[in-house]
Amino acid sequence: MKFSDVIIAAAFLFVVTLLLDAVLFVSFASLNNSSMILVAGIISTLITSIIAGYVFAVQIREESRLRAIGSIVILAAAGMLIFLVGWSANPLASPGMVDLLQSMFSTGSWTNFDWFAFTAFTQFVDVILTMVFAFVGLYVGSMLKPKKT
Repeated sequence: MKFSDVIIAAAFLFVVTLLLDAVLFVSFASLNNSSMILVAGIISTLITSIIAGYVFAVQIREESRLRAIGSIVILAAAGMLIFLVGWSANPLASPGMVDLLQSMFSTGSWTNFDWFAFTAFTQFVDVILTMVFAFVGLYVGSMLKPKKT
């Protein structure tokens, strides 16, 4: 798989995942459950990666399937990490963030280190889950497309 194909596949995976995640987040927002944000992220990553695996199945099969999928997943996860760092630079940007944190930890005010630790941990979990579900979805999606003989 050429590096340009990896970039296109990772960009497709990253952009479509964010768009689908935004739609699912808005539809799940009325449930008032913070775990639904995670569920929306998992569903959007899995669906998008299955579609990307199907679309890029020919390029993925050109060489080792695991190496090609791994390259796409690592590049997409790096893009996701850069996006998350920029998005969470201000933890108060999310309107529900303060309410969520105060309901979880009602022991007092948050220091700068508390904000940093919380955002770093959530970003780490988001990137790991993105990598796992993207790998599974890309593998399944690449298996769905039959080989042309």
